[in-house]
Amino acid sequence: MKPSPAFALAAGVFVVTMIGTTLPTPLYPTYEQRFHIAPVLIPVIFAVYAAAVLAGLLVFGRLSDDAGRKPVLFAGLALSELSAAVFLTAHSIAPLFAGRVLSGLSAGIFTGTATAALVELAGDGERKTATMLAVAANTLGLGCGTLLCGLLAATFAHPLRLPYAVDLALDALACVAMAFVPETVVRRGGIALRVQRLSIPGDIRDVFIPAAIAGMCAFAVSGLFSAIVPSFLSTVLHLRSPALPGVMVFTLFAATAAGQAAIARLPQHRALEIACALLAFGTLVLGAAVALGSWPLMFAAATIDGAGQGVAMGFGLAQINARVRERRGEVSSAYFVMLYIALAIPVVGVGVLAHVTNLVTASLAFSAVVVLIVATVFVRVFKSMRA
Repeated sequence: MKPSPAFALAAGVFVVTMIGTTLPTPLYPTYEQRFHIAPVLIPVIFAVYAAAVLAGLLVFGRLSDDAGRKPVLFAGLALSELSAAVFLTAHSIAPLFAGRVLSGLSAGIFTGTATAALVELAGDGERKTATMLAVAANTLGLGCGTLLCGLLAATFAHPLRLPYAVDLALDALACVAMAFVPETVVRRGGIALRVQRLSIPGDIRDVFIPAAIAGMCAFAVSGLFSAIVPSFLSTVLHLRSPALPGVMVFTLFAATAAGQAAIARLPQHRALEIACALLAFGTLVLGAAVALGSWPLMFAAATIDGAGQGVAMGFGLAQINARVRERRGEVSSAYFVMLYIALAIPVVGVGVLAHVTNLVTASLAFSAVVVLIVATVFVRVFKSMRA
């Protein structure tokens, strides 16, 4: 597929918007120190973002079918700019919550709408390739956000201001680029906000349940890297440079993109087993890294878990979509709702347990639970394949 200029512009806007959603990740330890925030509240701030993404997906997921793709994408960009402005001027914890809500809504609105727009811009013959490129743009943006922020904060003055000033400039350029992207749907007369229905038909539950559980474990690990690992590096290992967590989370998302790209080359009857094996092994390495206090092992864990996440998500969605004959939107929404719940709730649990005990104990307990769940899914899938 040779991308058209309009497709390239829309993909670039998608990347820029997703960059803004992960900018705060390397800065959580700095916020703790500067704003005197209790460590237990950092996972809550992260969970608020995940909840806002869910709200954006469920409430605004269908809006672009009625209002058109471009108005909804401009709304997502406006929310991204508001989020960056709130973070840029923040001097206490309250704006951090507000900024994460705005950022989550932006991500929730943008993810489905931008993916649909890219598929439509590519044309009927390139839908599969366009979908893969949309997923890659999403993942690339998430990874580049932590990398950009970590490097800017570690290299230049004003670490809590400069990354968001750069993000505001990128969003402004994205708005200009978006003006040159053509509309891909005909606007309808009436516009109504409707909560997306969720559905899991009985005839696909044998595929949906293990795929969703594996995806939930992958998102839980991703949430740990995004919300907890920066604080672990700073408080336990005394590695306070924002660049380290920024590069580490970027490594996680880069490996996720590689895992998604590898789906076509993997034996389809073994893909979920491979994903579970990668997630279990990567989480074991993460537990070892926590126990030994080794940041190189954490990088290894980010790479392995990221690859497992990519395979689990890519294969899970492919299998579910292949089996669903109707209500595909409801089933896909149910899948992503479960994933984002897993992104938020376990991280809050780790934060509370760390407050009661310590960060090492909480992280080890989390790793043990994830390994146990993934191993159970692996055994179930293995037995199912043998049968």
